[in-house]
Amino acid sequence: MQEYSSPATFQIPPTAALPDAVTEHARTSPDTVRFSRKIGGSWQSVTSRQFAEQVEALARGMVASGVQVGDRVGILSKTRYEWTLADYAIWTAGGVAVPIYETSSAEQAQWILSDSGAVAVVVETAAHQALVESVRDRVPDLRDVWQIESGGLDALAARGADVPADELTTRRAGLSADSLATVIYTSGTTGRPKGCELTHGNFLYVAELAQQLLPDMRSADGSNLLFLPLAHVFARIIEVACVQAGVRLGHTGDLAELLGDLGTFQPTSLVAVPRVFEKVYNGARQKAHAGGKGAIFDRAERVAVAWSRAQDTGGPGLGLNLQHALFDKLVYGKLRAAMGGNVSTALSGGAALGERLGHFFRGIGVTILEGYGLTETTGPATVSGPDSLKIGTVGRPAPDSAVRIADLGEIQVRGPQVFRGYWKNPDATAEVMRDG
Repeated sequence: MQEYSSPATFQIPPTAALPDAVTEHARTSPDTVRFSRKIGGSWQSVTSRQFAEQVEALARGMVASGVQVGDRVGILSKTRYEWTLADYAIWTAGGVAVPIYETSSAEQAQWILSDSGAVAVVVETAAHQALVESVRDRVPDLRDVWQIESGGLDALAARGADVPADELTTRRAGLSADSLATVIYTSGTTGRPKGCELTHGNFLYVAELAQQLLPDMRSADGSNLLFLPLAHVFARIIEVACVQAGVRLGHTGDLAELLGDLGTFQPTSLVAVPRVFEKVYNGARQKAHAGGKGAIFDRAERVAVAWSRAQDTGGPGLGLNLQHALFDKLVYGKLRAAMGGNVSTALSGGAALGERLGHFFRGIGVTILEGYGLTETTGPATVSGPDSLKIGTVGRPAPDSAVRIADLGEIQVRGPQVFRGYWKNPDATAEVMRDG
């Protein structure tokens, strides 16, 4: 049995909780833009103060609707500003958010809502509301369905107008890093989906880790356009990381509009799965070949890969550097422009990126970091940081974590990011835990 570990580089205070960042940003930098909200095809700014006020109003509405501390509230929607707003409102009210993919079937939604014991659910569209209503008789604890597109969140906020502010203060006082923040259900490929219990501390740990890995997370000008499904843990940790760091966050839920949104939002970092990076590469290559510039692109690709590989073997020579500078003007700049023009670091997860593609993107000026993890590890169990990058690998164990390879090849993880167990399923929890 082999074990590898990394020392701790930071600690999460035991009294910390996710709503704190919203309150702190509103106090210290109330007029700083924290979100860009897409309305009618244009981006509208949302400041720290505005977001905090919206979160608090929505949380009061949930309290007025009977949401108690520890109650589960579902979110069934594509990635959009209101998803994050609802997420933080649920936490501010002391509740537990339960994400549901917007493409879920009625059976899938019914299982998640009923198994989690959700008392309410935020849905995006009339179709989503109809889906939930169709299974309501099999979700005994469900009381309220709040639809985003019909103005349901505005009505909910208005309902909480008479809830005193100290009620939210009291609820915050009951939260800690060990408090349950969310129940994310697995895909169900090995049986019925199981709910992974992730705490405030789990999320705060990976948010701090993201700030250490991505340079723009430490920049006042940092920004991230989130387009992955927020029902997945990968997008969720980026949402939390941006809010914690105060990085401007945008949302887009329509992949058909992604390239256009990247161009207008112009993020400084990008978080995606490998197929998105493959799509950028394949689209550029096909366009070049269709336009009679295939030979130039292919040569530029070979130079980019060679230049990147040379970074790990003593650096490129003069000739390679000159070719790289030429193609930066002819090809690479256009590829970076397709991603908004400001991205220099990206994060890829969910599957292997592939070594050649990793070298290609670093060669054009976009370094892609990879990691390995599961929902049960709140995302990253291992990470490749800018200072320890080895393209084609998923890096070292995350700080204060250990990865153990058991005798039969099973990968075992210990660390602050490991979940506390499966919801209402002690037998399944016992099956996956070894030595704590």
